[in-house]
Amino acid sequence: MQYIKYFDQIGIDDVESVGGKNASLGEMYQNLSNSGVKIPYGFAITVDAYNYFLDANGLLDKLHEQLDTLEPDNVAQLQERAKICRELILNASIPDELQAEILQGYKTLQQRYDTSITLAVRSSATAEDSPEASFAGQNETFLNISNNEELLNAYKQCIASNFTDRSIHYKYDNGFEYLKVYLSVTVMKMVRSDLSASGVMFSIDTESGFEDVVLINGAYGLGENVVQGSVDPDNFYVHKPTYLKGFRAVLQRTLGSKKIKMNRHSENVDVPEEDRKRYCVSDEDILQLTDYAIKIEEHYSAKAGYKKPMDIEWAKDGDDGEIYIVQARPETVESHHNKLTYESYKLKESGELLVSGSAVGRKIASGKVRRVKELSELTTFEAGDVLVAETTTPDWEPVMKIAAAIVTNRGGRTCHAAIISRELGIPAVVGCDNATEVLQDGDLVTVSCAEGEVGFVYKGLLDFEVEESDLSDVKETKTKIMMNLGNPDLAFSLSALPVDGIGLARMEFIINQAIKVHPMALIHPERLDQATTEAVNKLKGDENGEEFFIRHLSEGVATIASSVYPKPCVVRMSDFKTNEYADLLGGAFFEPVDANPMIGFRGAARYSHPAYEEGFALECKAMKRVRDEMGFTNVILMIPFCRRVEEGERVIATMEKYGLKRGENGLEIYVMCEIPNNVISIDGFSKSFDGFSIGSNDLTQLTLGVDRDSEIVAFDYDERDEGVLKMIEMAVEGAKRNNRHSGICGQAPSDYPEMAEFLVRLGIDSISLNPDSVIKTRQNVAELEEKLRK
Repeated sequence: MQYIKYFDQIGIDDVESVGGKNASLGEMYQNLSNSGVKIPYGFAITVDAYNYFLDANGLLDKLHEQLDTLEPDNVAQLQERAKICRELILNASIPDELQAEILQGYKTLQQRYDTSITLAVRSSATAEDSPEASFAGQNETFLNISNNEELLNAYKQCIASNFTDRSIHYKYDNGFEYLKVYLSVTVMKMVRSDLSASGVMFSIDTESGFEDVVLINGAYGLGENVVQGSVDPDNFYVHKPTYLKGFRAVLQRTLGSKKIKMNRHSENVDVPEEDRKRYCVSDEDILQLTDYAIKIEEHYSAKAGYKKPMDIEWAKDGDDGEIYIVQARPETVESHHNKLTYESYKLKESGELLVSGSAVGRKIASGKVRRVKELSELTTFEAGDVLVAETTTPDWEPVMKIAAAIVTNRGGRTCHAAIISRELGIPAVVGCDNATEVLQDGDLVTVSCAEGEVGFVYKGLLDFEVEESDLSDVKETKTKIMMNLGNPDLAFSLSALPVDGIGLARMEFIINQAIKVHPMALIHPERLDQATTEAVNKLKGDENGEEFFIRHLSEGVATIASSVYPKPCVVRMSDFKTNEYADLLGGAFFEPVDANPMIGFRGAARYSHPAYEEGFALECKAMKRVRDEMGFTNVILMIPFCRRVEEGERVIATMEKYGLKRGENGLEIYVMCEIPNNVISIDGFSKSFDGFSIGSNDLTQLTLGVDRDSEIVAFDYDERDEGVLKMIEMAVEGAKRNNRHSGICGQAPSDYPEMAEFLVRLGIDSISLNPDSVIKTRQNVAELEEKLRK
């Protein structure tokens, strides 16, 4: 065959002859099929065929005539000349010799599979999937091809798609000569994902550049909806290091709305309500995809000689139940970021929230809203406007590059709008559902993607700041510099900070944001009224109440722990006060009225008490799952507000009762040192606990007798008071005396540099800080330790 090559005849070194997509499919088919990665068989119609087609029809000069003097930013001229180029190709004929080879390739696939096989015909450009540009969505794909005439027509349509407005402009933007990007075409067995599900996955977190996870997006039907952003997909994360150690668990998941799916005729149909409420694939499928992603990344990294995160398309066949990889290319945005600088955006004021969705990137931008419904309206778009639309397509890219930010109703983190906004380095909020209704032309808004996985659009031009930190000269310190973190949504974006672990991970944020229900209300639904029961059922769906709590809490904690793995992550068991517990859904049915919640029924006192022990049991089961089933043995558990040594002993016994035995599987249990009696009786507490974390907030409150929530006596609340400092000194010395870990996780070291210096001079083992204080404090500590050495 002169003009076609089968997948077992080509590899990644053949990009110039078969394009990026074909070269990668052949590479994987030849090298990964034996290790269980399934690739549909097919063939490439080569670049030689493309050139032969143009030469035989005398098209090259005519294309030069249209493109050599083109001004790509002249939209009207671009549209006119691109259309002429496409018509030249579509009106040409495929030479007989080329036609015969294409049909022979089709016959080979029929013999290999079945005469009723349907085909996927996809464009494969020579510049596509290069390290410089992804060419995402630039060229066409044709599915459900089932006869000779359809196949030959699809071939010509693919060649013509090399000259769409978007493709021409994309080449111009990325410095490629229009006629030096050649087109090969992929012809392969079509995976019947129209009967199941499909999507995209990355072997890196696309928002933060965190390399230890696989991110998987999926929806029902053919994959175009996920790629183009027409649907809000399900999202899953799996942690690679623990997976490779043999632990098989999904790290985190988000249910997408998945309102539509594409059938085999490329038509969108509604998804039944009951299917929308379910994940489109099983955990078993997610773990299979993770296996594929790791093997693909390892193969391409070994070939390249350096870590090479991958962007992969997958499809599950509804006929045979198998999952196939239909494309893999290098990830081109986060993996190319400078890892020696850390850039953080922060809002300096609050504003009225208008809409929210999935955050793309970590930046903040402001501008004037410009709603766009169709392609013809793009001509009025001005640089610096905020593009608001139902969704975007590759045709919109000429104006997307001048937008301050992008906001869409539909789409997930791997949709077209998300991919392009990452390449352009602008924030996007996708999948808002109602952005085009709420946001009006001319509205001034601020788009924030700096607050975790959820992106927000606020009313008005809010003030924000950008801080860039140089990580290249961050020094190691004897005093461990750790980080306080409660929000799992921020974990991956903060993973680049130079920390020695997490010194305080608060459960309360996860329970408040992801669960929202009092644990006892999930265990005893019979004690709720009808309205509360309905609200609880709406949140948990068909899931068993206890399983709902355990899954959400374990996945939230595991996400935080994964960001620093295998460094330690100290997780504090729940420390709500009674009034805060009562605010949870159903909480009022179980919580007493506490005259002074700050020193009332909180912390360790609850854990073995009949009023809450069943709820604490769920916390224990969740943490056991995190360590034993999910593999995060870097999690250290910590008990808050433990008043007496005997109370500590009861808590340790209760934890063991629910499967958390101190010392088993390396489990360490710390206690908060935040009550004067923790300091005074530190020798007794040392018998039950492996370490102490000084909570300077409560220790100051109880040493000085100042309610830290009271504004009227706020002038008397000062962590730097001599009495408080003496308590801290005694705590550190007591921990050393008993060979126990000593750390601090209160606010003081973040707020006061002199407090950090005091702690270093004491010889404390670790200081845990708010994320925005980490780099500066680390530098100060390094300088101080050097000074002390001298």
